[in-house]
Amino acid sequence: MDRPTLRPCGTAALRTLAAIRLVNGTLALVVPGFLVRRTSADPGTTDSYYAFRLVGVRTIVLGSDLLLLTGEGQARARDQAVLIHATDTVCALVAGLRGQQPAWIARVTVGISAVNTALAVVGRRWARPS
Repeated sequence: MDRPTLRPCGTAALRTLAAIRLVNGTLALVVPGFLVRRTSADPGTTDSYYAFRLVGVRTIVLGSDLLLLTGEGQARARDQAVLIHATDTVCALVAGLRGQQPAWIARVTVGISAVNTALAVVGRRWARPS
C-alpha cells in the first residue's frame, strides 16, 4: 500500500533525524562535556567523555548515511535507523526502571530516543526512495 501524499513527510523525517544525528554526534565528539553535564548525575567525572566521543563518531556516520547514500545503501541505513533508535529507547527505559540513572535523566533519554525512533519509523515507511 503506497501512500504518495506522505512521501514528503517521510523524507522530512529522515532529514530531521540526520540533522539530529549530525548535531548530537558533533557535540559528543567535539565538546563531550556539554552532553555529560546534561545527562550525568555527577558531571564532575570525565569517565563518560571517551564514550561520548565514540558514540559521536558513530552518530555522525549514521547521520551522513541518511543524507548521502542512495538506493540500496540508503534503504539499509533507513532499516538500521529503526533498529538503532528502538534499541536506544529500550536501553534508556531499562536503565531508568532499574535505577541506573536518576529519573530525570531517564525521562530525557527515553524521550529523545523515542522521538528519534518515531522519525526513523516514519522515514523508513514513507521516505522517497533515493
